[in-house]
Parts: sequence; structure tokens; C-alpha cells
Amino acid sequence: RKVRMYNCGPTVYDTQHIGNLSMFVFTDTIRKVLEYNNFNVKQIINITDVGHLTSDSDEGEDKMTKGLEREGLEPTLQNMLELGERYAQVFLDNLRDLNINAEKIIFPRASGYIPAQIAMVATLVEKGFAYPAPDGVYFDTARYPAYGALGGIRGESQAEGARIAANKHKRNQADFALWKFNTKLGWDSPWGQGFPGWHIECSAMARAVLG
Repeated sequence: RKVRMYNCGPTVYDTQHIGNLSMFVFTDTIRKVLEYNNFNVKQIINITDVGHLTSDSDEGEDKMTKGLEREGLEPTLQNMLELGERYAQVFLDNLRDLNINAEKIIFPRASGYIPAQIAMVATLVEKGFAYPAPDGVYFDTARYPAYGALGGIRGESQAEGARIAANKHKRNQADFALWKFNTKLGWDSPWGQGFPGWHIECSAMARAVLG
């Protein structure tokens, strides 16, 4: 009677709006129903304090960098982490205002799991499920035949670039970034300095904290 629950949390480059916060009222309702029915719930809401790009195509401005620029701060890792922690605390206050018991929830920060994320990307590259490109490392969706099945999406049914601008560095336009290069801001990796894609952040944190 144990439930492990992972909920994708905010990118803490700014305050959250009511649309963002409504999701956590929903997940808290699920938690309370489970607990009412005598389940033991271990819940995570991650805090994305690094590397979340603004577009679905893995392109565009990094949200945390955007927050630094908005507040007139130099683009350094230290400033980024301090900015993220400040808005993380605002988010936690928001949850308490919504009668969500934050004391029962684990809030891992993406910045605290960089080695785990790099290791996970390295394993995917080693096994041929990911590939380095000039602008980063991408997951090769063609290597996973079931990709898109959950959403009823098939690769051949989507015209290239129909939803997002085509990226010439990707083998398939559905491929997504596991690591994005950034010469000014980020961490060292076997492929180059940069930061993780949010997909691998959640995978690494869920595995590390929930097993």
C-alpha cells in the first residue's frame, strides 16, 4: 500500500501564475484521496532551477537566463542558483496559501542532480539511444519504436516541422535535447559545457529519489 508520486514542478525564474498553481491543487487532491484510503504516499515535486528552454523545439532562450537578465544580474551559476532558490521559496509559500501541506512533499532541485543527469545521458549515448550533435545531445526517438504511443502519435504521421521549426542537427524532428551546449553558463560534461534538458532532469530525479 505504498504509492510513489512524481509531479513536474515549476521552473523558478519568476513567480507562478494561477494556471501553474492549479496543477498542484489537483495533485494534492489525489494525494489526500490516497491517504484517506490508507495508502502511504511518497511525493516529489521537482524544482527546475537550471536549463529549461522556452520552446518545444529545444531552441530559444533559457528561462533561468531570462530571469537573470530581467533582474539585471550577471549570467553566472551562483546568481542563477540564488535566483532559483528565491523563487522556489515564493512557490512554497504559494502552496501553503493553497492549503497544500508542503512538509509532506520532497522538493529536489535539478541543480543538485547534475552528475546523475550526465551519467544517465552517457548511458543512453553508450547504448545508442542518444547522439551528440553540434548544439547538444539528443534522444533518438527512432530507436524507441513505442515513442509517441501514449499520446497516439506516430512519427510518420507528422510532417517535418509542422508544429515546431526544423532543427538541421536532429536526425528526427521529434528527437529532444538531453544536454544543450552553452559556452557562457553551465556545467562541464563529456560532450561540452552546458545544461541538461528538462526531460533528463525529471528522469534523473525520479530515479534518484523514488528508485
